[in-house]
Amino acid sequence: MAVSSKENIAEKARQIYENKLRAELEEHSMNKFVAIEPLSGDYFLGETLSDAIGAARTKYPYRLAHALRVGRKAAIEFGTRIR
Repeated sequence: MAVSSKENIAEKARQIYENKLRAELEEHSMNKFVAIEPLSGDYFLGETLSDAIGAARTKYPYRLAHALRVGRKAAIEFGTRIR
């Protein structure tokens, strides 16, 4: 299946995360970053966003990957917390 737009890449990567990776990664890799290359289904874990994306780009330099933070709604958060 061809994945053409950035939106399609993100959606396919989220589907792979939800259907194949969530249970395992949330058990063993909470709060790490995961970059998912949606054509292959390969994923790359990192302590930082740069680590995960860098690993994906090393293996697939001409493909886009989508990154998530394991167990979180967003990869990064901006702003302050109200206590």
